[in-house]
Amino acid sequence: MGDRSRLCSVWLGSETGILKGVSLSRKQAFNFCNTSHLSRDQEVRALCWGDAAESELLVGCVDATVKTFSLEKGAFTESRRCGDPAEGCFSGLAALGGDALVTCAESGALRVWRQEGGDEPVTQVDAGKNVCRMRQSPANPNKVATGGKENGLKIWDLQRPEQPAFSAKNLRDDWLDLRRPYWVRDMAFIPDSDKVVTCTGYHQVHVFDPSSPQRRPVLEVEYGEYPLTAISLTPDSTAVAVGNTQGHIALLDLRKGLVRGCVKGLAGGVRGLQCHASQPLVASCGLDRFLRIHSLEDRKLQHKVYLKSRLNCLLLASQDLQEGGATAGEAESEVKEEEDEGDDVWDAMERVEERQKRKTTEDKETTKKRKKAQD
Repeated sequence: MGDRSRLCSVWLGSETGILKGVSLSRKQAFNFCNTSHLSRDQEVRALCWGDAAESELLVGCVDATVKTFSLEKGAFTESRRCGDPAEGCFSGLAALGGDALVTCAESGALRVWRQEGGDEPVTQVDAGKNVCRMRQSPANPNKVATGGKENGLKIWDLQRPEQPAFSAKNLRDDWLDLRRPYWVRDMAFIPDSDKVVTCTGYHQVHVFDPSSPQRRPVLEVEYGEYPLTAISLTPDSTAVAVGNTQGHIALLDLRKGLVRGCVKGLAGGVRGLQCHASQPLVASCGLDRFLRIHSLEDRKLQHKVYLKSRLNCLLLASQDLQEGGATAGEAESEVKEEEDEGDDVWDAMERVEERQKRKTTEDKETTKKRKKAQD
């Protein structure tokens, strides 16, 4: 299994609780789990790297457990309980140093866990109710952002967690003096600045600048008319890729606030979206069970892999996505069959072939009349 895991450059979490790895260089996909003990309680909701060398994966499940997957061994090496399943699913997961991790539940329980802390968190913060996403700053691991439905963007310093370092204000009232609702679905930290870009359930993209005295967005862009579900910065940090519930992905310019272009081909809502750190590529997954990788330059489809389960999240390796097959062993295996009620129903149905339709008396008379008319 270690040979297979070292081949993979894209990792995905599914609703069935299976961790999936995809090798684009060999055009293969692998399942890493015990398929005999699958349940909905093991549904994967969050993925992140466990260390800077990208040798471990942290997998957050619905039952409030965080599993550690070793890419060297190709197996799960550790599992620990982080919270109560009654608090909701994980809305974010991040590694902090070598022995600590950060979790955030939908109820707003933002916690820091350490090995020496046992089963109790060393830090706990209430980030508000209905948290949809928690993201960690790549430049400062102790800084995280949270947001959700009727729960505006907040930036927390985990070294001083008493109060948020930044708390955003909502948009101004509309022209009828009515309050405008807010619903933060995802966010990303813009490198080399203090700015944070968010997408909302009301098809808006906002840019906040904590270094300025203004707590409202310094830039507002709207795309489409459906809720946005995921956002990711392009490698040059001048644009973002956003996906919505209808399977539409667009590139938005953060300098001019304009739509650069759209990516086509998706057949279901987008749940996971990530641009590669150095290559002009964007990966997406969602309800249509496909992993798709598009080029950011010409927006054409580069790779498409069917993975048999509805997908919740994805994670890209920082290395070249096409690498990884030269040094590993000659492992050749396809994705194992999963228990899928829908597929079983279709396989069990009797195949009916369409028979040739017999000509009736009226059809014969019509044919004779046509021949006479032609003569």
